[in-house]
Amino acid sequence: MADNERVILDEEQGTEIYLPRELPILPISEAVIFPAMMVPLVLSDANLVQLADDCLAGDKLLGAFAQRELSEEEEEELDDTDLIYHVGTAVKIQKMLRFPDGSMRLLGQGVARCRITGFEADHPYMKASVELLQEDSPDDSRTLAYMRGVANNFLKIIDASESLSDELKVVVMNIDEPGRLADLIATNLDIEVAEKQEILEEASARRRLQLLSKIVMRELDVLELGQKLQSSVRKSIDKDQREYYLRQQLKAIQRELGEADESSVELDDLQDRIREAELPEKVQAAADREFDRLSRMSPGASEYTVSKTYLDWLLDLPWSHSSKDILDLKRAEKILERDHFGLEDVKERIIEYLAVRKLNKEHRGPILCLVGPPGVGKTSLGRSVAEAVGREFFRFSLGGMRDEAEIRGHRRTYVGSMPGRIIHGIKDAGTNNPLIMLDEIDKLGQDFRGDPASALLEVLDPEQNSDFTDHYLTLPFDLSKVMFITTANMLDTVPRPLLDRMEIIQLAGYTNLEKLQIAKRYLAPRQVESNGLTGKHIRFTDAGIMNIIEQHTREAGVRSLEREIGSVCRKVATGVAKGKRKRQVIGARNLPEYLGNPSYSGDRLRRYAKAGVVTGLAWTQVGGKILYIEGLSLPGGTGQLKLTGQVGSVMQESASAAYSFLRNRFGGREEYAEFFGKRDIHIHLPAGAIPKDGPSAGIAMATVLLSLLVNKAVDRRTAMTGELTLTGAVLPIGGLLEKVLAAHRAGIRRIIIPATNETDLESIPEEVSEAVEFVPVSHVDQVWDTIFPGVLA
Repeated sequence: MADNERVILDEEQGTEIYLPRELPILPISEAVIFPAMMVPLVLSDANLVQLADDCLAGDKLLGAFAQRELSEEEEEELDDTDLIYHVGTAVKIQKMLRFPDGSMRLLGQGVARCRITGFEADHPYMKASVELLQEDSPDDSRTLAYMRGVANNFLKIIDASESLSDELKVVVMNIDEPGRLADLIATNLDIEVAEKQEILEEASARRRLQLLSKIVMRELDVLELGQKLQSSVRKSIDKDQREYYLRQQLKAIQRELGEADESSVELDDLQDRIREAELPEKVQAAADREFDRLSRMSPGASEYTVSKTYLDWLLDLPWSHSSKDILDLKRAEKILERDHFGLEDVKERIIEYLAVRKLNKEHRGPILCLVGPPGVGKTSLGRSVAEAVGREFFRFSLGGMRDEAEIRGHRRTYVGSMPGRIIHGIKDAGTNNPLIMLDEIDKLGQDFRGDPASALLEVLDPEQNSDFTDHYLTLPFDLSKVMFITTANMLDTVPRPLLDRMEIIQLAGYTNLEKLQIAKRYLAPRQVESNGLTGKHIRFTDAGIMNIIEQHTREAGVRSLEREIGSVCRKVATGVAKGKRKRQVIGARNLPEYLGNPSYSGDRLRRYAKAGVVTGLAWTQVGGKILYIEGLSLPGGTGQLKLTGQVGSVMQESASAAYSFLRNRFGGREEYAEFFGKRDIHIHLPAGAIPKDGPSAGIAMATVLLSLLVNKAVDRRTAMTGELTLTGAVLPIGGLLEKVLAAHRAGIRRIIIPATNETDLESIPEEVSEAVEFVPVSHVDQVWDTIFPGVLA
């Protein structure tokens, strides 16, 4: 025996096998080879085929070592020698079979555990120095107990598993060597490579059995659980098959008796509805396909209800049913005038639509967006328009909506899924061309569930909505015939792409006279009736209603006005219920008996004019408002300008520009030297708790400064609005209509406006135009000439 070889006794055949100190290394993927086990090996790599040829030409021994389970990144970082475990099994090749494609199949037998002590070569295949791992096989009662426990549990696994043959039982029961038993069971268990490798590396037979004890118990539990699940599924399938068989027999018996079961009647009704529905081609195909699927289901199946609900939706939608537009323009005008006072722009647009529709039957419905402060009648207008046009009406609010599925619907994969609100509305309307009002479009939200505003882009686009696809239906529905009206209080929060798809109609607030007419025609009669009163119990005078408007409400719309009228009616109703029979006449004098002291004193003209005080105009989300701007000239200063009243950066810049222009204009005059050099200027905007910003107070601030400079008061019935540049030019402003209406309500008689806003005066109500003088200006000098004639001379 050479010094470089060791002796191993093969106990089965009584022969000695010599393990060389150096072995060719064969990496094994997804497997671990144990001693004494026969294993098939398939080699297709040319280098590994050469390894096998060299082994067959020599002592037929090679080292089989399992490959580590690593990620691609880890494999790139490691050398080839680190990709395999360093404990493996010496294998002796027993048989070899070569194939025409150059690959080779070997049958090998594990000989002994061995460990790599060093690598000698890596090309064309790996060679390494190895040493024999001496195994410890104790023969005591504890080891025997482990053997019996592991063997018994493994026998149960064989019984429960379909992949292990019963012949394996005989082999297990005839093994009395603990190490050999552990290796046999580890070989035949379907466990991770890392777990098998841990057992291979353990030299002690008892510890191998300890490891296997836990693994075998775990695998047995998994198999038993799988058997329970299979048994449960099998019972369920057998039950369904039995029910189906009995149901078919019941149907046959009912046919013989001339009766029909409930599900058959239901299916027959569905089939009749599909036949009579006159569905579009794609919808008809989808309905037929779903009905065929439904007819093969058991009524007790969970999918039965889902499928039937889907079919009901397909059949309930008015795919081809349209209402006929009433194209009588005089009738439409009468309805619109009956329900709403004013709002001429909207009424005119609806009449235009009907006129075009009368001439062109294929004209698509407009997509209107009514924008205005609360309470001006935007929402109630939708119902009147629907009646005027002769269409069904459906309204839903978008305020606070955050889920895209509210518009597009839920996919049918979800439990309880339903179509979106658009399809719901069309189903409720019963026609494919209703008027759908999308209320509060400026209050849409968005979160992790999607962006409803983006979903509305398709709905409100006339070029796309002819093929609107709801997620629940998964079929295109034509929305091009639908007339959409949206409402908003402001446009700042509406996404620009969505805004681009709509025709904007601005609704300003009502004048006091308009509110008076609305209260007399609509609000008072409605509140009198809703509170159980008649004309015998109560009468509102014009002065009484006007007093409510001016002293108890402050709004662009009429909601608060109706509430106050309702409050008066309730107090009168209380008196009637107590036995009072005298008719109550509500006038300006006795109004405090019902509503108490006036609620509002703001937005009223100041009683006395004073130098340094100018009336400006502001726009808010609920309409216009007059805004007093006050100024003081403080002695002992250095010409500094101070601005207070919670003003924004834009308004601060306007004040600075106005002061710089004034100083440039008058700073060179000797009589004003003290004003600019030894006095500080303080400008304040009252209502300090309310944030204010914007450039439209520019000319008003300049006039405040000039009033302080010349120490003259500005006419208290004059208001002004306009942006001022550093050169004195007056630039246009927005919200002129709302500002003018607020000024008129407050009693202003002259308003100075930018000349470029003169075209906006066309939308001013006639009663306001007659009561207010408008002075268009293009330079601040014109403003000052109007306020203080001759001061610039």
